Amino acid sequence: MLTDKAEAAAYLSEHYWDDFTDTTQLYRCDSVTVNGVKASEIEQEYANFLAIVEMAGPETAVKAVSALFRRISAVEQKDTASNVFETLSDLTRLYLYDANSPYRNEDYYLPFVEGLSKSEFTPDDRKPGYEYDAKMCALNQVGTKAADFRFRDENGRNHTLYGIDADYVILFFSNPGCTACKEIIDVLDSSVKASEMISSGRLAVLNIYIDTDLSEWRKYMPIYPRNWYNGYDPDYVIRTDVLYNVRAIPSLYLLDRDKTVLMKDAPQERLFFWLENVQI
Repeated sequence: MLTDKAEAAAYLSEHYWDDFTDTTQLYRCDSVTVNGVKASEIEQEYANFLAIVEMAGPETAVKAVSALFRRISAVEQKDTASNVFETLSDLTRLYLYDANSPYRNEDYYLPFVEGLSKSEFTPDDRKPGYEYDAKMCALNQVGTKAADFRFRDENGRNHTLYGIDADYVILFFSNPGCTACKEIIDVLDSSVKASEMISSGRLAVLNIYIDTDLSEWRKYMPIYPRNWYNGYDPDYVIRTDVLYNVRAIPSLYLLDRDKTVLMKDAPQERLFFWLENVQI
C-alpha cells in the first residue's frame, strides 16, 4: 500500500500499461479495437497516463515513457499483426511532440523517438525523420545550459542572452501579428507579479524575432512592453544553425540566472502557473 502521492504516481507510471501490453495474452486487434480495447478509449487512457506521469516528476516520467516503448516493442515482437505498437507510437507523438499539444514535452518524447529511430519495427523510410526529431529533442534539454546567441534591439544595439542579468529569464519566440503571441504578451504585461519581478531585477523577458521581415517587426514595436528585451536575430543562426528547435510560434522557455533550462517549449499555461506561484 502506497500512501505517498509521489510514490503512488511513480508506481502507476511504471505499471500503467502492464495488462494492456501483457505478451502472454493476445486480444482482438482491428480498425476499431486495439488489443481488446476500443480504439476510441485508448486516447483517453493515454491522457490519464500522462496526467499521472506529470505528478511523478521528470525523472520518473522519462523512465515511464522509455518503459512504454520497450513494452509495445515486446508486443510487436510477439505478434506483428498487433496494432499496439503503431497506435501507442502515434499517440505518444501526438501528445508529447505535436506543437499544439498542451502535454508536449520534448524531454519526455526523446527516449521514445530514439527508440523509434533504431527499432526493427520502424519502416526504413521513416527512420531518418525520427533520427532528426531525436536530434532536435536533444537540444537545450531541461537541466542543461541554453545555447547563447546575439540579438539586436530596435535601436541597433547588440546584446546576448547570457548578458541578461536576472534570476529568471522568460525566452519568448514570437512573430508580429501572431494572435497567440499577443495573448501571451497581454497576460505577462498585465501580471502585477511579473511587473514587480522585472522592476526588482528578478525576472527578464526576452522577446525574440527570428525571421527576416524586419519592417513588420518594427511596425509591431509599440505592442511590445517597454520593460522587456525586444530584439531580433541579426545573424539568423537560431533558425539556420538550429540553435533552438522552434517548431511553431509562439514558443516559451524559462531559464534561471545561469541560463539553465527550467522549461523547454512550455505550454503557456504551465509558464503562467509557475509565474503565479514563484516566490518573490
